[in-house]
Amino acid sequence: MAKKKTAPARKKAPSVAVLAENIYEDLEAWYPILRLREAGVKVTVVGPEKGAIYASKHGYPLRADVSMKKARPGDFDGVVIPGGYAPDKMRRHKEMVNFVRAIHKKGGLVASICHGPWLMAEADILRGREVTCVSAIKTDLVNAGATYRNREVVVDGNLITSRTPPDLPAMMKAVLTFLGVQ
Repeated sequence: MAKKKTAPARKKAPSVAVLAENIYEDLEAWYPILRLREAGVKVTVVGPEKGAIYASKHGYPLRADVSMKKARPGDFDGVVIPGGYAPDKMRRHKEMVNFVRAIHKKGGLVASICHGPWLMAEADILRGREVTCVSAIKTDLVNAGATYRNREVVVDGNLITSRTPPDLPAMMKAVLTFLGVQ
């Protein structure tokens, strides 16, 4: 009798937090959420309040699964910071700033696009690092100690940054590679 074939043992799926706040850019939150889920990554939307609905620049809703006060960096392998104008609100939340800093400190993924690196600057994790962003905040990142590169995606260790929605495929390819799920 032939032995039944079984699937090889899988390692635990990575877990990534996607930060939420009002006025996020629709594609810059939803494209990463959907690509990560498609790759088998556990995605948790983290916002200031659990269950609160955050509206995109165009009114598209994003519900927070967990409040920022309850989110523990040790539970996540990385964080994605969407752009739009939400990062300007996010950087005013001490808990969000500390969360991003803690993920970075442990070597976890810190991925961001568009205005998202504003939060990275507030967390003081950009000194001596190469990044990209929407051109409107280039000077802010340089003043935070980063070297700006005008590329669709810049990978510098555990930091992955992109400029605008057309760069999302390149960004997510780099994110999935970093997480080891591509």
